Amino acid sequence: MRLTIIHPCIGRRAGDTRYIRTWQMEPLPAATIAGLTPRDVETRFYDDRMERIPFDEPTDLVAISVETYTAKRAYQIAGEYRKRRVPVVMGGFHAALMPDEVARYAESVVIGEAEGLWPRVIDDARHGRLEKFYRRTGRPTLAGLTPDRAIFRGKRYLPIGLVEAGRGCHFRCEFCAVQTVFGATQTRRPVDDILREIREVRRDRKLFFFVDDNITSNLAQAKEFFRALAPLKIRWVSQSSINAAHDDEFLDLLVKSGCMGVLIGFESLDPANLADMNKSFNTMRGGFDNALANLRRHRVRVYGTFIFGYDRDTLDSFARTVRFAERHAMYIAAFNHLTPFPGTPLYDRLRDEGRLRYEAWWLDDRYRYNQIPFTPAGMDAAELQRGCLEARRDFYSWRSIARRGLDGVNRSNGFMWRNFFPINVMHRADVGLRDGYPLGDQSCTGPLLQAN
Repeated sequence: MRLTIIHPCIGRRAGDTRYIRTWQMEPLPAATIAGLTPRDVETRFYDDRMERIPFDEPTDLVAISVETYTAKRAYQIAGEYRKRRVPVVMGGFHAALMPDEVARYAESVVIGEAEGLWPRVIDDARHGRLEKFYRRTGRPTLAGLTPDRAIFRGKRYLPIGLVEAGRGCHFRCEFCAVQTVFGATQTRRPVDDILREIREVRRDRKLFFFVDDNITSNLAQAKEFFRALAPLKIRWVSQSSINAAHDDEFLDLLVKSGCMGVLIGFESLDPANLADMNKSFNTMRGGFDNALANLRRHRVRVYGTFIFGYDRDTLDSFARTVRFAERHAMYIAAFNHLTPFPGTPLYDRLRDEGRLRYEAWWLDDRYRYNQIPFTPAGMDAAELQRGCLEARRDFYSWRSIARRGLDGVNRSNGFMWRNFFPINVMHRADVGLRDGYPLGDQSCTGPLLQAN
C-alpha cells in the first residue's frame, strides 16, 4: 500500500510561487501520522509550503491534517486527488471543529486524536472499506508516541527540533480552539519517551521547541519533567500560562533545564477584557508587572502575544500595549486581531449577536488574511486591522529593536543574543507581508470538488 501525507499551505496568489521557500519548521503532525503508520506501508510526504505536489504520482491513500486557515487549500488539494480517483482522509483541528464540513471534501474524516485510530484507518483503506467518520472518544495515552522524521529527509527545515511533551490545556479561554477540541484537559507523554526522542534528534538541532499548548498546565508534572531534562543540557523554548511565573521553584527548574524563553499569552491589558475571555487568572498575584519581574529575576526571555478586538478595546489600546511590551523588553511580541474559530464559545457568541461578517470566513472568497471577520464594538473593522499592523511596525522599528536588544535579560545568553537581531529583523520584514493574502491557491478556479 502507498500512502501520501500532505501538509497544506495557507494559500497562494495566482501565478505566484514566492510562498514556496526552503525554510520552514518541520510540521510535526505529519511525522506523528507517519509514525503511527504500519511499517509495510510505503509512505511519502509533501510540504505544500515549500514544494509542488506531484498529483500524478501513484498512491492509494492521501492523508491531510487540516487547520482552519488551511482548510480551503486542503479541499483544493483533495479535489485534485479526487479527479484521479484517489481517496482522501482528513484529520486535525478543523476536522474536530467542523467534521460535517470536512466530510464534504474527504472520503473519510478522523475526528479527534489519531492515536489508536490511525492503524484501523489504514487497514480499512487496504481492504476498500473506509468509513466516513472515525471518532475518538476520550483522550488516548501518548505513551509510545514516535514521530517518524525520516519523511523530512531532503527538505530544508530550520534547525529547530519540534517535540511534543504534552497535549491540551486545562484553561477555558473563550477564543481558544484547543480547549474546545480537548475539553479543557491535558495529557502528557512519559518523561522517558520524551528524553529518548530528544537524544535521537539532538545532533543537528540548535534549539528545541516543545509544541505543547501549555507546558505548565500541570505544574507538578512540569517540574518533574524539567528535573529529568536538565542533564541533557539542551536549549529550548515553549508556551506557558502566566500563573507559572509566580512559582519560584518552577522558574528555577525552568532555567536549569535549559529554557531560553517562554511564549505567554498576555492577550489584553484591560481586566474587563480578560474577564470576558475567561482569562482573569492573568491578573493573579499582582498581575503582569509582578509576573514579569519574577521572570526577569530568573533571566527568562518573553515572547508576548496580544489580541485586539474585544469589546473594551479602543484606538488607544494599540499604543498602550506596545509601550508595555517595550517597557518590559520582550524578546519578540505578536499583536493580532481576535479570530473567531468555528466551534469556540467566541464564535458562537459573535454569531448569536449577529456580529460575524462571514458565516465561514475560512472559505469565503472575499476574505483575505489579516482581515477582520467580525464587527468589533469599540472601533470599525478597518481601524482594528490597521491598528494591529501599526502596532507591529512600532514594536519592530529600528529604535525598538535596538533598545530591547541592549536589555540585560536579552543579552544574558550569547546564543539568544546572537539570534535576537536576525529574529527581530525577520519579524520587521514580515510585518505586512501577508496582509491581503488569499486563503487557498487562487490558481485553482471553479468550485471546490466535493466527495460523493
